[in-house]
Amino acid sequence: MRRRTFLGSGIAAVTVAANPLRHLLAADGVPAISRTGKALLLPPGDITELRARLRGALLLASDAGYDEARRIWNGAFDRRPALIARCAGAADVMSAVEFGHSHDLLVSVRGGGHSLSGQSACEGGLMIDLADMHGVRIDPAARSARVGPGALLSQFDGEAQAFGLVTPAGTVSHTGVAGLTLGGGIGRLARKYGLACDNLLSADVVTADGRLVHASDTENADLMWALRGGGGNFGVVTSFEFRLHASPQVLLGGPIIYPLEQARDVLRAFADFSAGAPDEVYTDVMLATPPGGARVLIFDTCYAGRIADGEKALAPLRKFGTPARDLIAPMPYVAMQKTNDETFAPGRRYYLKSGFLGGIETAMTDAIVEHAAALPPSVAFAFADMGGATSRVAPTATAFWHRPARTSFLVATMWDDPADDERNIAAGRAAYRVSEPFLKGFYVNDVNLTDMTQQTIDANYGGNLERLMAVKTQYDPTNLFHLNANVRPKNA
Repeated sequence: MRRRTFLGSGIAAVTVAANPLRHLLAADGVPAISRTGKALLLPPGDITELRARLRGALLLASDAGYDEARRIWNGAFDRRPALIARCAGAADVMSAVEFGHSHDLLVSVRGGGHSLSGQSACEGGLMIDLADMHGVRIDPAARSARVGPGALLSQFDGEAQAFGLVTPAGTVSHTGVAGLTLGGGIGRLARKYGLACDNLLSADVVTADGRLVHASDTENADLMWALRGGGGNFGVVTSFEFRLHASPQVLLGGPIIYPLEQARDVLRAFADFSAGAPDEVYTDVMLATPPGGARVLIFDTCYAGRIADGEKALAPLRKFGTPARDLIAPMPYVAMQKTNDETFAPGRRYYLKSGFLGGIETAMTDAIVEHAAALPPSVAFAFADMGGATSRVAPTATAFWHRPARTSFLVATMWDDPADDERNIAAGRAAYRVSEPFLKGFYVNDVNLTDMTQQTIDANYGGNLERLMAVKTQYDPTNLFHLNANVRPKNA
């Protein structure tokens, strides 16, 4: 017994000597940041209790897996939470939210981890990590799906397409389902079937006081309304239920590329084509610079219907000028969803600004083409089709206000070297200023919120702001969930 005691004490001494910081934290507590930005110290006993309550892991900076868990898609943000709760289920989320609320901690929520704005990770607070909650269950008879908040589009699309079903969601397969849907959810099939949030049937939500509630059109209906486009302001969704649509597994689509010198005339022709295109046609247009190449105009297409019909519908795109490359062809939808994955690879550094267009104006496209030649290759302009089914929903029917928009517009700046941060952010801002006079509002999923005033954010919710504030006041009166395009509680 004495030998075992001695050996145990020796091992403990070696462990402390090898990692003195961990010993100090265990004895004195964990330094953290409060919801309002104040420094605080989390008692070690409280952390031990939280760890015991979780089925998943609770990670501190000294724990294995911490650095991997804190990373998000946008490498421009390198934040270090005090605690990371890797939740295994709704009960873990309830415990984590309750802990954050009771200690008045700064709280961030990580779903799939794209987080263009970087706010799914927080400096010195509690990061609630849902990445392990990524299950997808398809009910082919009911044409519905249950999807976990950590699921990526590739997982959702893959499971649904196995049954010839789909929900419109995004254009990059490693996007998280949760953040995309809560912010609206523009995708290749949205003109045919609506936004991702339009296809949300119900959700299970952990509110700021740690309760789990169910939201649908008949239960907590105001919360359900707010989840459809109001972002992560109202709680942590632990399960999504989606409506599915029958869709061929192979669709017609892919890129067609024009040289920059044809861009003015091609974009003018595209504006006319886009205004009269059927709902089945989706076109994402990028004025971008491929690696090692010259700046070009890329049309990324998809036709949500029979291939023969798609050939006729997309034929005008081939006649706008003389394409440098035409790669439109039948392609599995799940493969089509991956075609932008490398361009928007995880870990690169991104600065994005967005807005909405009622139509594509010649004055705007001419200004962009003229400005593009002087920009560094890191900067791209993009137009994503809306209209169709997305515009046939009243602006007040869901929290997503920008229903009249015909196009979502994006300035995307992408680079790799931290030494180039200042130069590229300045270039992105300059590019955005060229297009800003033509834009209304912004898409909350495609924006760097550090540039935004609260007044700008409020204006973006338009006529829905007052109702959103009322829902916020009911479900999150202290604004625990404020790392987002924030809706403030009333009297905040």
